[in-house]
Amino acid sequence: MASRKEEKERLRQERLRAEADEARSQRARALRLKLLGAVGAAIVALGVVFAVSVGGERGASSAKGGAASAGGDHAFAVGSPGPGKPAPMLKLPATSGRSYDLASRRGKRVLLYFQEGLGCQPCWDQIKDIERKPGTLAALGIDEMVSITGNDLSNLRQKASDEGIKTPLLADPGLGMSARWEANKFGMMGDSANGHSFIVVGPDGRIEHRADYGGAPDYTMYVPVRSLVADLRAGMRAKAS
Repeated sequence: MASRKEEKERLRQERLRAEADEARSQRARALRLKLLGAVGAAIVALGVVFAVSVGGERGASSAKGGAASAGGDHAFAVGSPGPGKPAPMLKLPATSGRSYDLASRRGKRVLLYFQEGLGCQPCWDQIKDIERKPGTLAALGIDEMVSITGNDLSNLRQKASDEGIKTPLLADPGLGMSARWEANKFGMMGDSANGHSFIVVGPDGRIEHRADYGGAPDYTMYVPVRSLVADLRAGMRAKAS
């Protein structure tokens, strides 16, 4: 049997271990609180940076003419080349079976729709909704619309078939032509895909209206036809006045 002295020493040692454990627990809690405080401060700082960044992007969009839409209710930027500028070259293979050459369309008013491509279903819904109202573009004096993506022609033919799309689709793998129009500067994929841009080229080969909807901060990939038409009408009216 342990003596009273040994028992006393055992109890003392247990108390010391308990006190040491409690001290370690307190230090661990203090460290966790300190880390949580640091993380909270970092989150607040990131929030401030994000707010400034978004504000800067909105400001940049405004500087390009995109703080508010011209007639509809969707904001857009206006990239370069913009209204009044000569249309750059645009010659690409098309799902219509022949190469599409914008230069050969002189005398016609053409609506170019640069869009993200196969992975963007809202982009295809956009075309289908425009096609459901065939007289809408004609009422604006627009003779034809074509859509340009970075996909290859065989995939675009399949997509047109799957979606029942009649609008000619132009294949621009590598975005060589799209980059001339800076249409790949207004999307959520960096410059590796087009955004959601509508550009009207007049009968004289000059740009009459441009609206780049796809950029930051909203990355719009679908514009209701009513709003799109209002912007087209307002932009083309401004060019005519």
